Amino acid sequence: VVTTYCPANGQPIASVRQASLEDYEETVKKAKEAWKVWADIPAPKRGEIVRQIGDALRQKIKVLGSLVSLEMGKIFVEGVGEVQEYVDVCDYAVGLSRMIGGPILPSERPGHALIEQWNPVGLVGIITAFNFPVAVYGWNSAIAMICGNACLWKGAPTTSLISVAVTKIIAKVLEDNKVPGAICSLVCGGADVGTAMARDERMDLLSFTGSTKVGKQVALMVQERFGRSLLELGGNNAIIVFEDADLNLVIPSALFAAVGTAGQRCTTARRLFLHESIHDEVVSKLAKAYAQVRIGDPWDSDTLYGPLHTKEAVKMFLDAVEQAKQQGGSVVYGGKVINRPGNYVEPTIVTGLPHNAPIVHTETFAPILYVLKFKEEEEVFAWNNEVKQGLSSSIFTKDLGRIFRWLGPKGSDCGIVNVNIPTSGAEIGGAFGGEKHTGGGRESGSDSWKLYMRRST
Repeated sequence: VVTTYCPANGQPIASVRQASLEDYEETVKKAKEAWKVWADIPAPKRGEIVRQIGDALRQKIKVLGSLVSLEMGKIFVEGVGEVQEYVDVCDYAVGLSRMIGGPILPSERPGHALIEQWNPVGLVGIITAFNFPVAVYGWNSAIAMICGNACLWKGAPTTSLISVAVTKIIAKVLEDNKVPGAICSLVCGGADVGTAMARDERMDLLSFTGSTKVGKQVALMVQERFGRSLLELGGNNAIIVFEDADLNLVIPSALFAAVGTAGQRCTTARRLFLHESIHDEVVSKLAKAYAQVRIGDPWDSDTLYGPLHTKEAVKMFLDAVEQAKQQGGSVVYGGKVINRPGNYVEPTIVTGLPHNAPIVHTETFAPILYVLKFKEEEEVFAWNNEVKQGLSSSIFTKDLGRIFRWLGPKGSDCGIVNVNIPTSGAEIGGAFGGEKHTGGGRESGSDSWKLYMRRST
């Protein structure tokens, strides 16, 4: 039994029983049986059921958003926004359910037809992280379902209540439509269940969201059985500000990207490259903006910045600040634990480090922003790309030529490339994911549905 704690005050909320490996085994069998029913339902009808799931989430959006604030610790508007993403991707999937198809191609043989037919892979295993305990499952499940797959979800053990609540909402819709609730199965559990999923040949696709370190282990286990994996791993994202940038855009964008969700997004800005001519001005304005951030209980509508998710995260934050100082950095804002109940730390700005300092190349899942100086476009584009991860990136400039170089082959090597907006946040209409150690997976919009299907020619 795992006790789930409120990050804002350290108090226990509830206890959740975790699945044993026997429970897991039974769940996989039920999900595989349920798939036989689901695969026979026409895709537009599956889309109609996914539409109803979106509606059921709409009705519960505030209470689910509150639960995300209570158990994960992100502020209420972000908790609601996360449920909204699941609703949005359901809407997207409904349209997709009438559009998925492969081409009929001219055959070179007389009287023959050449067709590319897409079929569901079968059972999609979905392992999600604590920081987006609703949305990431939504991106995967809504698309996987209209493709004709059953889903087996393992959420983070520290956000088990959210996993249970979401699954109950979905199961009710499925059962009201006279199809098995097991089409969207849930197993609460830790690394033992995750390992079982990675090694299980019955998992036709394993979608894993989490750290690069664990993602690498998962990828190797899945590859060993020639399975398919979809990986959404770490990010070490940079914002680059050129001398011609509009600073009225830069300050709120950098603040939002670095401090939003208390620095616990995979798309959080961790490196801020400033042209040397504007460095001091931006640092001074940013520090003033940081001082105005309203810190408080995540479920209070006035709060902009809540706690870190766990006590371990607080320790990682302190270790990183210490390392930054040892490597020659100066803390110009924050750097300390806030004296109040819960896992609160000050949002932190560090200047004076070189672009290749070891701590700058380390993704610390906390609100620490390393501010770095540059002179030339070419060097700073290279510095953006020199970290192992390749998730999100952004430049602020008015130079049209530079914008197109940034978007081009010698520009950002990330999966998400922004201009004059923050690194964080994504739209469900585009494929979400990153390159290199971010894993290469794509979820949500565009043609990412192809990952949840197999092609027969």
